[in-house]
Amino acid sequence: MLGERIRKLRKQKKLTLEELAGTKLTKGMLSLIENNKANPSMESLTYIAERLEIELSQLLNEVNFEELQDILDQAEKIYVVSSDENPNKYKNLISLIEQHIPQLNQGYVAARLQELYGYSLYWEKHRDWTQPLEQAAVLYDQMNVTTKRTSIAVFRGLVHFLDYNYGDALATILHERGEIEKKHVFLDPVSRLDLDYQEAVLYFAVGDIQSAKRVMDEAISFSQKNKIFYLIDDLYRLAAAYSMMADDLELHEYYLTKLKQYAEFSDDKMSKITSQLFYIESLTSVKHDYHTALEIVDQFLGNPEFHQQQFKEWFYLEKGKALHGLGQYQEAIDYLNEVEVPDYHRHPFDLSQFYLKDTYIALCLIELGKIDEALLAAKRAVDLFDHLPNSPYKEFSKKTYHQIKALQGKNHD
Repeated sequence: MLGERIRKLRKQKKLTLEELAGTKLTKGMLSLIENNKANPSMESLTYIAERLEIELSQLLNEVNFEELQDILDQAEKIYVVSSDENPNKYKNLISLIEQHIPQLNQGYVAARLQELYGYSLYWEKHRDWTQPLEQAAVLYDQMNVTTKRTSIAVFRGLVHFLDYNYGDALATILHERGEIEKKHVFLDPVSRLDLDYQEAVLYFAVGDIQSAKRVMDEAISFSQKNKIFYLIDDLYRLAAAYSMMADDLELHEYYLTKLKQYAEFSDDKMSKITSQLFYIESLTSVKHDYHTALEIVDQFLGNPEFHQQQFKEWFYLEKGKALHGLGQYQEAIDYLNEVEVPDYHRHPFDLSQFYLKDTYIALCLIELGKIDEALLAAKRAVDLFDHLPNSPYKEFSKKTYHQIKALQGKNHD
């Protein structure tokens, strides 16, 4: 508000009401203006601006830099808090920033506030979220702030990805990358790896395995050559998933080792858990060492310090697969039935893993002599896989379904 801005500027200048009022305003009138109880004339505003030694536009059209920086500091503190801790996070950001949007037209602070405002509008399901992000992108382009411009590019792709529109997400990333490379004189390593990783992930999502592998290999080679560890664990996980789907056991072992080495080097808890999960999956799906897999899973699930709830579904899934391999079919079904697909998983790699749970349930039901129930479970898996690109997991699901269907037909004959 205008009055609050005048008061803040007056205090920054360490002026009393009387000193700012001078000879052309009274102390009482100035107090009313500062409390937004009186509307000053243009003549009065011009006089106040002169007394404050600022441009009139700073009072009328712009928030001064100190105010903007203070708003951004508040916004960043809100933004870094998780939505679980602050369910009103994005509403709070909208409320904080929206009144200043007309003044956010130049500089980094303005661009970042526009960016945060756009993200907040999207997550609060406002239709007009694209405009502030476009303004932020323009400002970042003007200032050659590549990392932040890349963040907007990634977010634009994410919007399509979250709706399972993998083709649109890939097209968006490729277009955005072209725009960034055209307008920015230098693509810094972090921005390059962000874009490489998104490209590889999305090429895999649409089933273009060759393009995905090319981009992924180039990104890993670039990281290793330049000793840049940014996203390297994500790239190793992607490579491990690819090598498993490609049935390249030697390459899979190589990337499992790389994942383990990075986890030990970084001493990062999340990296340690995910590297172990990949190892467990290799035991259940490739090596068929179900006893070792079950032992590792139970160590995690039985550890009171293990509170990574976002990984619980993965451990239940692998435990169900291990129990199936050990012939403990009813117990396997019980664990597999506890598995629900986390909402944040949208990539076909991840979804394929979870969709297989019904296939394994079907295999367990066959062993228990419940063929009709097995067929229903197998059909659920096939239906879930329908919208995903072809993969060994999808083929395994379809093969299991047709085998059970044939078995049911024989029993009915």
